[in-house]
Amino acid sequence: MNNAVNNGVWSGTWVAERLGVELVGDGELRELLGLALRRNPKRAHLLVSNVLGKHVPQSPAVVYGHGFALGKRVRELLGADESRRAVVLGYAETATGLGHCVADGVGLAPYLHSTRRPVDGVARAGGFEEAHSHATSHLLLPENPALLAGPGPLVLVDDEFSTGNTVLNTIRALHERYPRERYVIVALVDMRSAADAGRLDELADEIGARVDLVSTANGTVRLPEGVLEKGQELVERYETDLGARGSVEFAATAARARPAPTAPQPPNNQFTRVDLRWPVRLPDGGRHGFTPGHRIRLEGALPAMAARVADALPDPARRGRVLVLGFEELMYAPLRLARELEQVVAGAEVRYSTTTRSPVLAVDDPGYAIRSRLVFPAHDDPADGPGERYAYNVAGAGFDAVVAVVDSAADTPELHAPDGLLATLAAHTPNVVLAVVPSYVPALPHVPERPAMLPEPLRGPAFSSYPPDEVGWLLQDLSDVSLEAPTEEREEAIQAGGAHYAESLPVEYQPSDQYQELFRAALDTSAARIAQAVGAVTELVLAERSPRPVLVSLARAGTPVGALMRRWAKHRHGLELPHYAVSIVRGRGIDANALRWLAAHHDPADVVFVDGWTGKGAITRELADAIEEFEASDGIAGFDPEIAVLADPGSCVRTYGTREDFLIPSACLNSTVSGLISRTVLRADLVGPNDFHGAKFYRELAGADVSVDFLDAVSARFPEVADAVDTSVKELLAADRSPTWEGWAAVERISEEYEINDVNLVKPGVGETTRVLLRRVPWKILARAGAGADLDHVRLLAEQRGVPVEEVADLPYTCVGLIHPKYTRGATGADGKAVSV
Repeated sequence: MNNAVNNGVWSGTWVAERLGVELVGDGELRELLGLALRRNPKRAHLLVSNVLGKHVPQSPAVVYGHGFALGKRVRELLGADESRRAVVLGYAETATGLGHCVADGVGLAPYLHSTRRPVDGVARAGGFEEAHSHATSHLLLPENPALLAGPGPLVLVDDEFSTGNTVLNTIRALHERYPRERYVIVALVDMRSAADAGRLDELADEIGARVDLVSTANGTVRLPEGVLEKGQELVERYETDLGARGSVEFAATAARARPAPTAPQPPNNQFTRVDLRWPVRLPDGGRHGFTPGHRIRLEGALPAMAARVADALPDPARRGRVLVLGFEELMYAPLRLARELEQVVAGAEVRYSTTTRSPVLAVDDPGYAIRSRLVFPAHDDPADGPGERYAYNVAGAGFDAVVAVVDSAADTPELHAPDGLLATLAAHTPNVVLAVVPSYVPALPHVPERPAMLPEPLRGPAFSSYPPDEVGWLLQDLSDVSLEAPTEEREEAIQAGGAHYAESLPVEYQPSDQYQELFRAALDTSAARIAQAVGAVTELVLAERSPRPVLVSLARAGTPVGALMRRWAKHRHGLELPHYAVSIVRGRGIDANALRWLAAHHDPADVVFVDGWTGKGAITRELADAIEEFEASDGIAGFDPEIAVLADPGSCVRTYGTREDFLIPSACLNSTVSGLISRTVLRADLVGPNDFHGAKFYRELAGADVSVDFLDAVSARFPEVADAVDTSVKELLAADRSPTWEGWAAVERISEEYEINDVNLVKPGVGETTRVLLRRVPWKILARAGAGADLDHVRLLAEQRGVPVEEVADLPYTCVGLIHPKYTRGATGADGKAVSV
């Protein structure tokens, strides 16, 4: 029933015989297209696509495959460089899903589709008319006004290219506002007449731009004289003559057959609602723009969402025929969900189509493309007022279940009314499942008032040894200020309460040749392991936090990790993510001026704070408290305080690459692995209320610098860990990653057991233990019994500083560093080594 060819009968035969319409061209045209008649004063016939997923239910793999293949052809036409600069624009409502699929095939192109649904607060970036359509006004409402303003190619996608009027109107309107050098038109079928074929070349000459065309098949429709009038007569006759052969208005028939309810029926008598758990702030489609990063997030969430839908299906449906029914412009999300369901429910025959505004005559004849029609009232409060909506080829198709997917703007009383879509579907299938996707509403830009203009980020080589694109430091340069103090003096002052650790800097430890060899050996051994953790945490961020995250590393341990995450996003997805480093100080909070700068230049919701690892979780709590305080003081909301880390041995966060406590070589060194940047400094005489926190650039240590070497060594392993990352990410997305704060409990236990009575002097994990040995006064090191090469550098440092290493059974970390609990300079030897107490 739902194929273009039914039992050897082409589904355009009925129209061709009665109106004399001819479809001529490529041999595959009749497989791709059927014919129907519609109520439209401008064009009587309708080309009904068998692979679009609009009017004819089709396998979602087939629908997606046709669009994706067209996108790949566009990428081949443009080449890799131009494809990265391209923007794809689809037409509402029929081609919104097709345009999405084309954008996927192009690879890195953002996508926008026109819409007939105005959205309060979102400014129009343009609009145009579709002359032959029943609803002509197309609005362009990108969240990012610059989306259409770039110079790269614009790819325009429609299901069919007939007269070319719509495309001509679009290009003229957009070129006047956003001129560019190249356009590519994409259509499933190119059906222009000979008279229309030359109009694109004329337009290209007129505007001085190149215009290409990519299509799956080519042909034309030959229309006899008077076909419009004859078609209108046929439609009128078949819609008014209830006795006409095959004329079925299924909704009306069903309504007459059902007894009138004596009282309103509760909605769950008609359908099962499933909570998709749609990712937060993920757009439901391309109405306001959809980026490659959005697609990454969607793909990461699809398996779990499809599984929830599958769980809502009864066993007979899981072995039968299931239709995923999208909603007007909402085509892509239901399509991807249907495609995933096709994999999850292997025993079912899954099909996909959507509801539509377009009124088409239904004739139950094998030679006609629209065999049945369901009619129901509009249920999304449309701007042009109430009216009928339709679902074609659903009634009589033998579906054991229909999964209706709508956006939240369409989850209205009209949807649930006795004559609404859900009730109408329930009359023709034993099982109706409703899945609601949150309607995406762009966040209005918020640029807060600031007491002073903040400077732009510092970048290498003027500040740090990193290339300028690796990281921007939201810090002030204190390189000319003398801030270093002997470790012992600093420790005594800190523990006596006379100074804060951020008011001075330790003298930078310069590793011995033996220690540097150990660092390089550790890097060689662990680079692939780190690369896998980098890939996993980056994919989690893209899937759950933001499709275009702004990476903000906590200086300085987080900075190498943020740089690696940025490199992974570029390597795997072609994304150029912003990356900044900011200061956070225990007991003092995060740099509020850095947050103000970020809020002025980026959406706070896109900011993802990055650190190297968690210990007991002190910084995690510090950041949460600081963000809450900042929101209260500045009124700027949206920053998510959850940190993304490479390793979370303390079980303090949800976003991590691993929870193993292993050697991260960047923890082995200080500034020489962090762009030659010191710890951050916060001192009242150096940092004013309108200043960024400070730091020093140790240019004199350039000869020992391995910062870029570290990044290069890890990122060189990205290709070999790609499969392992994919597996790891699937496991992480399915796992319960709720923080248990096991690390904090362990630290409290150790503090009490060793009579330290101050959790700040207990530094758990390989990274924190290394820091103790490099810049504090260590008392002793606790090592998990049997810990191997991950502790080689710790043992060497401990030996050099005369610190005992005590093996402990059942230690939750690989090691724990204990700072001297009662430190005075008299408690150590003159060389700073620990002595017995």
